Formats: sequence, structure tokens, C-alpha cells
Amino acid sequence: MKKLNCIFGPIPSRRLGRSLGISPIPKKVCNYSCIYCQLGRTTQMTNTRKEFFPVDDIISELSEYLKYTDDFDVISIVGEGEPTLYLNLDLLIEKIKLLTNKPIAIITNGALLSDLYVQNALSKADIVLPSIDGYNEEIYKKVDRPYGTLKFNDEIDGLIEFAKKFKGEIWLEIMLMKGINSSKKDIDEFAKLIEKIPHDRVYINTPVRPPAENFVEVATSDEINYAVEKLNGISIDKLTSGSFFSEIPDSYDAILNLIKRHPMTQFEIQSLLASRREENIDSFFTKLANDNNVNSINYKGIITYRLK
Repeated sequence: MKKLNCIFGPIPSRRLGRSLGISPIPKKVCNYSCIYCQLGRTTQMTNTRKEFFPVDDIISELSEYLKYTDDFDVISIVGEGEPTLYLNLDLLIEKIKLLTNKPIAIITNGALLSDLYVQNALSKADIVLPSIDGYNEEIYKKVDRPYGTLKFNDEIDGLIEFAKKFKGEIWLEIMLMKGINSSKKDIDEFAKLIEKIPHDRVYINTPVRPPAENFVEVATSDEINYAVEKLNGISIDKLTSGSFFSEIPDSYDAILNLIKRHPMTQFEIQSLLASRREENIDSFFTKLANDNNVNSINYKGIITYRLK
């Protein structure tokens, strides 16, 4: 198989099962710089939509991949930043649907949902997963650190408008962080907000991988349990996930391709290498430790690897 630039995985998703990722956005291009982002701080802040990679190049990669396997549950357009910044997202989804009947999910920060062109593109997907990290402008700015022209009320109004007419499923995701947006008062405010938004599911999350900022702390079990009850939500922490997979023949290149988009713990990398019947697993960790393009982060006693 030729080198894949935009296709990765499948990766185990606790929400979506085996998820084949499509990243139409270059590394860390986003209109947010979220304090909890598992990829680290955003390095290319923008709110301008562009065709970063030609649609036909992405479709060519997917077509090549599908010659070998379709052993995945869903295609996730997720990006290494914000996928709705991809200008021809509507055309990309249309062409994906010509190749496969697998459902298409878009994981988005929701920042551009007030844009009718973005709404039209997302309407072609099967599942849209917008994140809601704040319930007012103050919390929104503190957590998401949005591009300067973005406003909380515009985003929420756009989400409500889109959700009312969308034919697929809306799965909201709320990221809770201790001392920032996870108190009972915070959860009660989230409840008032999301009752205005038509949705099918609410996922409650807290940072389980190293966040962009070291002051970010996970929400307590009591806070998560209260959110689950109050918001009729599903705790992502309670869901199980499978194993990582890559079609890339070279195991080290496969690891780099995965951690470029989805940081992996030492145990996830060990599991991946064992599934590929690699014998000298320690040598891969030595190589990762000496790779200047890789960050290894000790977070809560577990080493997590991601690209710089």
C-alpha cells in the first residue's frame, strides 16, 4: 500500500467502535487552542477555511485502503485540528459515500456552525459530534481559547439551528475539568443550555491523556456522576475500547502515523506491537525516546507519546 497522508487507523473509539480516521487538516491547524487538547497547544491559529489537501488525493488514499480491508465500523473526519476548516468538506463526504456504505461521523468543536456553508457540509454526514466546553462566554474563552472573532452565542445559536434540521444524529460532548467547569453549579448551567439543543446523546468526558496545559485536572468521580445524572449523559470513562491498528507495514512508521493524530500510551503501543508480532518491543521505545519529533509525557504514572 502506498504511503497514507490523510488516512489513519482504525483506532479504538469508545463512542464509535473501530474508527477509520480521515484528517483533511494539517497538523495543529485550528480555530481553538483548548487547554485540554491531547495534541498540545495549537500552533497554527486560523478561522479561514481552505482546501488544505485536494479532495481527489484524499479519496485516492481511501480507495487504495479499501482494496485491502473494510474492517472498521465508521469513518471519522476528525482532523489534526478543526475539520470544518476544510473548505470542500461537503464534496469530500459525497465522494466518500460513493466508495463505502459505512457511516460518516464528524468530530467538531462547533465553532463554525453559524456558517451556512458549514451547516450544509455537515448535513451530509450521518453523525455529528460537537463539543460544548462552556455555558457562557467567560468559560468558553477560558477553556477553548478561540480565534479572536469567534463568539460563544454565535456558536450555540448555529448549533441549535443546525440540530433542528439535521437528519442524522447529534452526539454532544462535554469535557469537564476540576475547578474550571465541573461543579454542581456548572453542571446545572450546562443542563439549561443543552435542553435548548436537539440531540440524541450527551457524552461526559474528562482529560485522560496529557492536556495542553499542566494546570488542567480531571473532574472527580462525584462530579462526573452528577453530570451523568443531571444531563442524562454517558460517561466516556465507563465505555471500553478496542485496539489500535494500522495498514502501514513498518511498525515504527505505523506508530508515528497514529500518534500524529491520536496520542498513545505505552500500553497501547505495546498492544499494537504485540498484534504485529514484533519481538523486540523495547527497541521501539528506545527509538521513540531518541526521536526528536516525539514527546513522551508522564501523566498520572503512564507514559503517553505524541508528535511535537
